[in-house]
Amino acid sequence: MARFKPLKAIRPKPEYVAQVAALPYDVMNSEEARKKVVGNKYSFLHVDKAEIDLPREIDMYDDAVYQKACENLYKLVDDGVCIDDEEKRFYVYRQIMNGRKQTGIVGCAVIDDYINGKIKKHELTRADKEVDRIKHIDACNANTGPIFLTYRKNESISNKIEEICKGEPLYDFDSDGVRQIIWTVEGEDNDFFENELEKVGDYYIADGHHRCACAANVGIMRRNENPDYDGTEEFNFFLAVLFADKDLRIMDYNRVIKDLNGLTVEEFLEKVSDKFIVEKYDDGVRCNITQKHTFGFYSGECWYKLTAKDGIFDEMDPVDRLDVSILQNNIIAPILGIEDPRVDKRIDFVGGIRGLEELERRSKEDMKIAFAMYPTTIDDLMSIADAGEIMPPKSTWFEPKLLSGIFVHKLS
Repeated sequence: MARFKPLKAIRPKPEYVAQVAALPYDVMNSEEARKKVVGNKYSFLHVDKAEIDLPREIDMYDDAVYQKACENLYKLVDDGVCIDDEEKRFYVYRQIMNGRKQTGIVGCAVIDDYINGKIKKHELTRADKEVDRIKHIDACNANTGPIFLTYRKNESISNKIEEICKGEPLYDFDSDGVRQIIWTVEGEDNDFFENELEKVGDYYIADGHHRCACAANVGIMRRNENPDYDGTEEFNFFLAVLFADKDLRIMDYNRVIKDLNGLTVEEFLEKVSDKFIVEKYDDGVRCNITQKHTFGFYSGECWYKLTAKDGIFDEMDPVDRLDVSILQNNIIAPILGIEDPRVDKRIDFVGGIRGLEELERRSKEDMKIAFAMYPTTIDDLMSIADAGEIMPPKSTWFEPKLLSGIFVHKLS
């Protein structure tokens, strides 16, 4: 069974938390981050994307970027914006978006549980992306962004969380339309959470596969540098927020593609009709996807609904029955010629939070066509992870995102 430990955090003083907290580094590019921090010298983007404080021409993977990240992180402490907790404890973290809430526990997961498969993954990671965050964590001597984990809901834990949420919060602020509320866990309640969370079984990575892999890799590096380690050192743990599965919402993760692989729309739809029922929508009517195994296809200012025919996927196979697999295996690879969507530059991915309007915009600007998806479910995610299988890339989009900068975990 996986373990979860209290955290000794670097965190903002309450009067600064709304300025410090920022969206994770991987949801925006450098130019978007530069615009985001205008007028806010305390934004955690100065740590997570420190290239924004250096000349634009600098390589974002230059060692100077990681050195700047470290400097910016500890300047927040030196300037009295953030404090270094004296004691280890858990925190309860609630996010409310469009009236819907999800509530998790902030603490530290154990790198051995990730290494040994007790923290289960459902996606592959890319080595080039890992190098960046490994350097960042190592230079900062800290986990600066939390890993988003989930577990199968436990009523006693949920009841204790609700009890704590009746108290006075440590933080309560809005960020990009999402209310963020955090409570400290006091006294024996810390022991309760540590003990009960060890009973729930395995944990699952919901979001943050690269950050999780990088945190474990840095921990292993530190072990190699300290061969007499005993397992209690902070580099054996990484920052995470643990949510019950029933609290979470997965949104659709859609696809946009540069071309039709030499086909006209009519030729493409003729090929598609071998395995899908094709329905054309009236001009100006969008195809909102409301059930599994159906897809929206957009081209030339017109939407089509594609419904998978019986027999084109294995309903008993947890990966093959995913809509992302059905689309990839029956259209994107065989018809559009994109065999590996992880590396092919002809395809891009758009989170469902941006809506169908974004798919239309991209199709008119830098792409040619778009596919709208039905969201993968949390049960799908857990079934695949339990089977030791891997989802196709970009299968899940979680909202709301966990903010960075509210908690930082030092490695020594």
